[in-house]
Amino acid sequence: MSPLGAAVLLGVLVALAAAEPTEYFREEFRDGGIQTSQDARFYALSARFEPFSNRGKTLVLQFTVKHEQNIDCGGGYVKLFPAALEQADMHGDSEYNIMFGPDICGPGTKKVHVIFNYKGKNVLINKDIRCKDDEFTHLYTLIVRPDNTYEVKIDNSRVESGGLEDDWDFLPPKKIKDPAAKKPDDWDERAKIDDPEDSKPEDWDKPEHIPDPDAKKPEDWDEEMDGEWEPPVIQNPEYKGEWRPRQIDNPDYKGKWVHPEIENPEYQPDPDLYAYDSFGVLGLDLWQVKSGTIFDNFLLTDDEKLAEEVGNETWGATKEAERKMKEQQDEEQRRQQDEEDKKRKEEEDDDGDEEGDEDEEDEDDGGDKDDEAGAALKDEL
Repeated sequence: MSPLGAAVLLGVLVALAAAEPTEYFREEFRDGGIQTSQDARFYALSARFEPFSNRGKTLVLQFTVKHEQNIDCGGGYVKLFPAALEQADMHGDSEYNIMFGPDICGPGTKKVHVIFNYKGKNVLINKDIRCKDDEFTHLYTLIVRPDNTYEVKIDNSRVESGGLEDDWDFLPPKKIKDPAAKKPDDWDERAKIDDPEDSKPEDWDKPEHIPDPDAKKPEDWDEEMDGEWEPPVIQNPEYKGEWRPRQIDNPDYKGKWVHPEIENPEYQPDPDLYAYDSFGVLGLDLWQVKSGTIFDNFLLTDDEKLAEEVGNETWGATKEAERKMKEQQDEEQRRQQDEEDKKRKEEEDDDGDEEGDEDEEDEDDGGDKDDEAGAALKDEL
């Protein structure tokens, strides 16, 4: 592995939050992690490492995210900062080099952010990369290569790739509309025209509504009291609507005029879109409405194969066990809920039986009193 790959395995980040850090990074967060713990708040945590530049080298940023709280709104991304960052003063407006990872807010926002800072401006990817929104751990990987290409992987599978210049608006467009060009005055874009030889039939014009010929004035209609009687109107069966001449092919049709383009004098290719002179800090700088997200298995390297291997040894080694555990937990919750529902129903039935017994006793007591009253009355007579 190259010096860059060895130098920035981010065990430092582990040391900030893990209770029992180990010497080798891939073991640091095994079955652990950094977890958000309070709802509706901002989080900021960062780790510094030996500064480096990715100029001429591949950059791989990788980590795992687990939204075990079934998140409805909150970030799950990380940021790579230049070494000049003052960690104690890190905040949402702190300048970063790269921001990468999932972001969820309601049903409308479930995306993977890939944002690069280029000449002081944060540039978002033009594609929509959907993130995972379940409660399981997922592996997110960003690869940026010195040929200005990139790749985004989720769970060690590619979900998006392409060219940096194609998928981000780093540069002005290569071509622009020729400002000197103008559509000719005689340019006809109408594919169809009215047939000049077509004319409206003489019997075309008919009213849309006509008096109902079957209607009759009521016998008791009093014009002095009710006014002049008018029959109700009905839709005219002979009404044909507004007349329009038939359409024919336009003999002068030239097609849709396309504004000619010229080379953009402001466009200058940049072979170093991928490159940053300084990486020195990795941080979590995010907002969560509903806390509980676990971040784990951070890796920063120049070795794509190493990143894939680390992903398989961390996320890959636990994914099936995690799913089985979740199934067991769900089954146990269902069992407990069934028992609680059964117990509650039994208690409700018992309460109903007790109320019924009390009603019967009241009826018996009432009957005895009536018998006694009747016997006393008989004795008096």
